[in-house]
Amino acid sequence: MFVALSHRNFRLLWIGLLVSFSGTFMQSAAVLWHVSMLVPPNKRAIALGLVGLVRIFPVILFSMISGVAADAFDRRKLMLGTQTIMAILAGVLALLTFRGLSAVWPIYLLTAISAAAGAFDLPARQALTPNLVPREHLPNAITLNSIMLQTASVGGPALGGLILATHSVAWVYTSNAVSFLFVIGALLAMDPPRHDETAAADRGNFTVAAALEGLRFVFRAPLIRSTMLLDFLATFFASATALLPIFAQDILHVGARGYGWLYAAPAAGSLLMSAAMIRIVDWIERRGEVLIAAVAVHGLATVAFGFSRGVWLSFLCLAATGAADTVSTTFRNLIRQLETPDRLRGRMMGVNMVFFIGGPQLGELEAGLVANWLGAVTSVVTGGLGCVAATAWIAAVTPALRAYRRQDPLLVPVEDDKSERRAGEPG
Repeated sequence: MFVALSHRNFRLLWIGLLVSFSGTFMQSAAVLWHVSMLVPPNKRAIALGLVGLVRIFPVILFSMISGVAADAFDRRKLMLGTQTIMAILAGVLALLTFRGLSAVWPIYLLTAISAAAGAFDLPARQALTPNLVPREHLPNAITLNSIMLQTASVGGPALGGLILATHSVAWVYTSNAVSFLFVIGALLAMDPPRHDETAAADRGNFTVAAALEGLRFVFRAPLIRSTMLLDFLATFFASATALLPIFAQDILHVGARGYGWLYAAPAAGSLLMSAAMIRIVDWIERRGEVLIAAVAVHGLATVAFGFSRGVWLSFLCLAATGAADTVSTTFRNLIRQLETPDRLRGRMMGVNMVFFIGGPQLGELEAGLVANWLGAVTSVVTGGLGCVAATAWIAAVTPALRAYRRQDPLLVPVEDDKSERRAGEPG
């Protein structure tokens, strides 16, 4: 059931990232709460939406460069650098907050710089996973990574809410800074990861031509292209996270501790679904249809959350969005990892980063603008409906996605130009 954890390098990184991501999600929740406390009530929606903007701008700016870097340089060493930078930035934010930070611009600035470091970290981290386990254990590793991520998503915000209620936001930032030391230690303790011969020959190819090669690969493969677009549009419309402080304070009246639990609710649903997916992922035959249905459920659950006025119903609706997202994420990641050769995996992840980070972060800005104009409830409800509509459109125009099956030939890994052309043919 946990066969991927039998591999030492994967196990070390998995444990280190579990601690580090707990701190990261703790800080992500705290930043929204901190911003909401520093601005006037009539400006909170816009101020919270801007958090998403400062997070996504560096991702868009550096996505292609970071993807090429993940293919051209040693991915483990690249992660060591990015993790160290993010630890320092969290420490600086903690220090400024302890000294009585009263303006929001330092939070925006440090969040943007951290997002820039994260833009280089994420392609290297995701592209490193297939180098840590044998190919036959990759689905298990991807599912375990999802469990790790969702466990951190549950524990981090919940613990962050407790620290906010009992101490201060500065201690949340401090905890995040310390959490990076665990993944840095894991990276230092790892044995040199393996690489295939093609990827090793491509090392050092940090050029514009290399970046363009990655773009051509992604946009010629209909399954990869459609899953990225589905990810972007669905999360762009159904982004209720940025407005959670407003729901917690003004609609549900649950305070800081309740906010922490609401923020963790999607991850709680994701964690439960991730545990189930370990057993059932190999049994699901009509994976394309399940993927499409899961994203539609995500949108409908968002609509229900917008209408809810009970804290437990709201928690369950948010948990349902997380569970649905886990199903779709599992199949999207399997398609991308198995369809991409190792030498192009970092570049594919760089392009993908714009879609799966850009969607929710730009969605937070959109949600803030609509909430400022029409109210938080209208923003969330219309966003959920937009997610359902976008899912229906992508399903209609991408027959290859609807027809995708467990034994689909497109799951054969792309190893040469001939295979790449076959993956790019219309479905």
